[in-house]
Order: sequence, then structure tokens, then C-alpha cells
Amino acid sequence: MEIPVKKNVEYVVDIIDNGFEGEGIAKIDNFTIFVPGAIKGEKIKILILKVLVSHAYAKIVEIIEKSPYRVEADCSTYKRCGGCNLRHIDYEETLNIKQEIVRNLVNKTLDNPKSIKVRKTIGMGNPYNYRNKAQYPIGLNKKGEPVIGVFAERTHEIVQMKSCLIQDTVAEKIAFLIYQFIKENEIPVYDEKTNKGLFRHIVIKVGIRTHEIMCILVINGKKIPKENELIEMLVKTYNVKTIIKNINTKNTNVILGHDNVVIHGDGYIYDILGDFTFKISPLSFYQTNPVQAEVLYNVALEMAELKKDDILFDLYCGIGTIGIFASKYVKKVYGIEIVEQAVKDAKENAKMNEINNIEFLSGDTPKILSKLLTEKQVYPDIVVVDPPRKGIDKDTISSILAVKPRKVIYISCNPATMVRDIKLLQESYTVGDIQPVDMFPFTSHVECVCVLELK
Repeated sequence: MEIPVKKNVEYVVDIIDNGFEGEGIAKIDNFTIFVPGAIKGEKIKILILKVLVSHAYAKIVEIIEKSPYRVEADCSTYKRCGGCNLRHIDYEETLNIKQEIVRNLVNKTLDNPKSIKVRKTIGMGNPYNYRNKAQYPIGLNKKGEPVIGVFAERTHEIVQMKSCLIQDTVAEKIAFLIYQFIKENEIPVYDEKTNKGLFRHIVIKVGIRTHEIMCILVINGKKIPKENELIEMLVKTYNVKTIIKNINTKNTNVILGHDNVVIHGDGYIYDILGDFTFKISPLSFYQTNPVQAEVLYNVALEMAELKKDDILFDLYCGIGTIGIFASKYVKKVYGIEIVEQAVKDAKENAKMNEINNIEFLSGDTPKILSKLLTEKQVYPDIVVVDPPRKGIDKDTISSILAVKPRKVIYISCNPATMVRDIKLLQESYTVGDIQPVDMFPFTSHVECVCVLELK
């Protein structure tokens, strides 16, 4: 087949759909072209940037017919940072786009897709400044001057920090204060090319309901010049509860190293989710948008229709949030998580909330699952999975299919891997409704809850 488009040539196209990352999709002679920033229903003049065998990428040259859902973006850097890639679309319409993204994946992947209802995405009442965790790289610009901000999309070029509409406003102010301190005291910042310089990242975690603040200073070394002055300034100006030096001397893209040195406070903050208090450490995972996390968990438990005599396995349990939420509805919860620090925090969270019917186990999910089944002879009625973006590993899916719990509650941060995994579970399970939840407004990310019932 001859490819109908050429690189560096302009074409006029109709945008027929939006893709998995919110990009516009056009076709020329049935050949697919992806156009970032375009909206379904628009007529656009495009310039082809890259041509592959099966598809091409293009950029907008001119919007000939504009979508009624297109809005003036309220952020000057969103196109470069790539974080809020739906900033140019009316918020209510982004919820419809996310629902459609999930529906398209269901139609392409699952058996009997017409029998599966994808509900309307649950949005936020106030979709601004919702992030409780901010990560700011510090580096050098082309002139060799210190700069703080966010990485430009698919690069390590730092886009200078301006007011970000999804970050916590206090976290931004703290990060900028530290940056000013670094500049004024001429403290060297990290250079990726040479692996030299001290300051690499500033990470700030905020308790949305407690207002407690954790500040993590990621450094390529062990000592910070004028450390005590920096601590005093942060505590005095913003009442920072705890400050941690995170040592990362490796030439790596991973932000946090393994060594944490607490230089102020106790190394933790606390936040409230639902009726429960949670302890958050520097390395443990906690939902970035706790307002919507509460919605997500309540929806999951409502859809699950748990029973008082149920035994529930919470796989990939993190610091125990969903298991703790579920504990008051069931007889017993077993949480499984590979990150030891997260399990330690989960145990403390259960103790702090006076929950006695929950047990947390650290290790590789398939191995711990096997141990519970074979050695302890514990069999679940309900299995909750909340895996990372890569989805459930095949060994765990095999274990679930072998044990055949009455229900599987799948909480997903990546609908593509979710439908892939559900496809494998469909041999024994009927797929119920899928409920998308907008955890990250104005981005293309969407969380989902789906309950599968044993046939």
C-alpha cells in the first residue's frame, strides 16, 4: 500500500475522533494521522512531521472550523510541559472524551462489548490545584544558570516554573523559596551531562485536609551548605512539619534515591481520607488527588456490594488505603504489597485507625498469594486489585483464575492494561459496569473501577 501523505507537506483534514492521549485523529485514504491539540469535529490544516508505515504525526497549522468545546487555554506552558494535554478543551467535554476512550478500548478488546456499560466519567467540582505532591527538577539552562520548573514533554529540558493550575499553591511557593535560597547562596545545581552539582529535585507532599507539609530535598551528595538556615527559613515561613534529605548520587532518571536523612521533624506527614487517618512517608505511594481518591474508593465499595462474612484480598495495596476503607464491611482483609516501607506504613495506618481485622504482607504478589492459599489455606471471597500502570502480572491473573473468588474489583490507572487483563479474566468472569473517575483533570489520564462476577 502506498502511503498517501508525505513529511513536511500540508493537508486539510477532518478530526474524526480523539485518541488515548487526547490527541485528534484524522484519516487520509484510510491512513491514520495523529494531531495533538485537535478536537473531534474540527477541520484543520496540518503539517506532517513524521511518517511511519501504519500512521503519521502532524501539528496544527490552522484551525479552519473550530469545535464548540475549544476554550482559550489558561496556562502558557501546558503545550511544552505536556502535563495538562487537554487544557484547550472545556472541562465537561474532557469527561466525555475520557468515557469515550474507555468505551473504545472495551469495544476493541473485550468479548461481548455491547453488554458492558461504560458510565459517564465522575469529574471534580473544582478541578484546580488538586495535586498533593509536587516534583520540581532543578538544573541548568542553556546559559548555565540555575532553573527550576518541570521537564518539557519527552525531554529533560526544564521549562521555567510559573504558576501551575493543578499544583498545590503552597507547594509552589515553598519550591520557589528553596530555589531562591539556592541561587542567593550559590549552591551548585545538578548537571545531568557531567553528573556534578548538588541539588537535583525538590519534592513536596501536602496533607490536603491536615495541611501538614513534607519537604524532600534530593541531592547528589550528603551535605547542604547552610542547611540549618534553610531548615529555619522553611519552618518559620511555611510551618513545614518535616524535612528530608534524599541522597541520589546515581546517573539515573529515577527522582528519589534509597537513602533518606530526616533533618527536621519525624519524617512523616498525616492526611485524612474518608473516616481514616493515613501516615505518609517519603517513599510510599499515596493518591495524588485525595479528593477524587475518596470518590474512587467509595464507588468501588458501593459497586462491590460486600458482605460481612467476606474475606478480602487487597493486591498491590500500597499504604493500605483501599483495604482500610473496605475493612468495616468485611470479616477480614489481607493486603499484599512489594514495597516494604509501604507495608510498614500500612500496618501503622491500621493500628492508628484501630482496625483489627486487617493483615499486611510484604513481598512479590504472586508468591505471597500462593503462600496464603497453600500454607495458610486462606481463600478470598473478594479480590481487589489496584496495580501500577503496567497492569496485573500473568502469574497473579493465573492465581485469581485458579482460586475463583466470587468477585474481582479492578481499580485501574491505565484503561488499556485494564481491558487487556479483564479479557484474560473473562473466561471465568462476567464484566459489570465500568466507572471512569477523573483523578487528573485536564490530563488524558483516567482511573476506572470495574467489578467482575464469577460466572
